[in-house]
Amino acid sequence: MKIKLILKYGIVGVLGTLLHFAVLVALVEWARMQPVWASAIGFIVVLLVSYLLNKYWTFQDSPSGWRPLVKYTVVSGFGLLLNSGIMYTAVDLLHWNYLIGQCFVVIAVPISNFIFNYYWTFRQTAHS
Repeated sequence: MKIKLILKYGIVGVLGTLLHFAVLVALVEWARMQPVWASAIGFIVVLLVSYLLNKYWTFQDSPSGWRPLVKYTVVSGFGLLLNSGIMYTAVDLLHWNYLIGQCFVVIAVPISNFIFNYYWTFRQTAHS
């Protein structure tokens, strides 16, 4: 793997993380939404933004068309389940502050998403 690719993915990840935290905090603190739901909504908001940045900046030579978006959505769906599971465990079962739970999300989800996106979503094929 190229260091430049990982750095670009990391920059997109940091931007997505900041956006995710902003949506989460706004929904919990201002809208009084339950943290697990607020985190899930933040995750979905980041989905489109991060897809566009990864498609057109990080993985510039990736296949075009709807297929990468569908694959990215599947990977992100798995990430959303992981996100929600971690938040539920942290907030509802362990009774931790929702921001601590979100920090665990920030560690686990980007790693799994990068692996799936690199090897499946944006993988260049011989006939693309």
